[in-house]
Amino acid sequence: MNLADLNKVALAMVTPGKGILAADESSGTIKKRFDAIKVESTEESRRDYREMLFRSSEAMSKYVSGVILYDETIWQNAKDGTPLVKLIEQSGAIPGIKVDEGTQALPQCPGELVTVGLDKLAERLKKYYERGARFAKWRAVIDIGSGIPTMTAISVNAHALARYAALCQAAQIVPIVEPEVLMDGDHDIDRCYDVTQRVLNKTFQELRIQRVELEGMVLKPNMAISGKKCAKRASVDEVAEKTVRLLKACVPAAVPGIAFLSGGQSDEEATAHLDAMNRIGGLPWKLTFSYGRALQAAPQKAWSGKAENIAAGQRAFTHRAQMNALASKGEWETGLEKKVA
Repeated sequence: MNLADLNKVALAMVTPGKGILAADESSGTIKKRFDAIKVESTEESRRDYREMLFRSSEAMSKYVSGVILYDETIWQNAKDGTPLVKLIEQSGAIPGIKVDEGTQALPQCPGELVTVGLDKLAERLKKYYERGARFAKWRAVIDIGSGIPTMTAISVNAHALARYAALCQAAQIVPIVEPEVLMDGDHDIDRCYDVTQRVLNKTFQELRIQRVELEGMVLKPNMAISGKKCAKRASVDEVAEKTVRLLKACVPAAVPGIAFLSGGQSDEEATAHLDAMNRIGGLPWKLTFSYGRALQAAPQKAWSGKAENIAAGQRAFTHRAQMNALASKGEWETGLEKKVA
């Protein structure tokens, strides 16, 4: 393992004014997104959609530092035969790969899940590296509800995240460590804060036990935020203040950067929260975005599966990427949202 090279890639992933495009939706997830815009989800339509994003030259070169790919996508070629990985590299962004294989029910823990995919991961990482991937992603899912999360769920998922991260670094691939506390429930922001604190503390304990080099990773956490069904919504400033306080309490300064997931927030909500955090300033790590739906909902709708709408889809993608890039520097304003072409 060459830590200097891992650190160089990790720092590039959190370059100020750039963020990570999460284009790693599973076939099932992208089918739901395509169903919403009345597009049949086929290998070709998925390829065409992602090619549209990767050929958005302004967005990719100016505002995107890296792209997380799904296994299907990393092996696909564009319509003209160019590997999609090469399109990403040519834009100056770094190709990455989602390596977890989804979740399974956690034994003895009703309503809780564990992420799987560690078997044969070392072999898969070698192939992904040869294809051009220089970072990877593994997502753990922690739900909040009556009696959950249990310490069992937090522990097994943190352990798996750390094992994945160690395997990645051994393969000269930067791990994105993603322990996601879901915002699906009716819990308030303080409950989210408490659970996320437990999750992050356990995750970093496991990372240390398994000798993961913190300088060669990127953290992808949720924000401290009210559950979707909570009657009392926390304000933008409260989300920013509590999330920053939480991160300062849990995340070592050695970590190069934190790239937030959007976790079901609306486009502008995710942007506003990121901007407010960066305005607080004085942080030991870079704060940026690793958004999927919050970057893609607008371009998907504008594109709607039609070749004649590619330019409109690319404009919508560029706008969302630019808004979040500004937020990653604390320079976003609501008024800028109205200026989309």
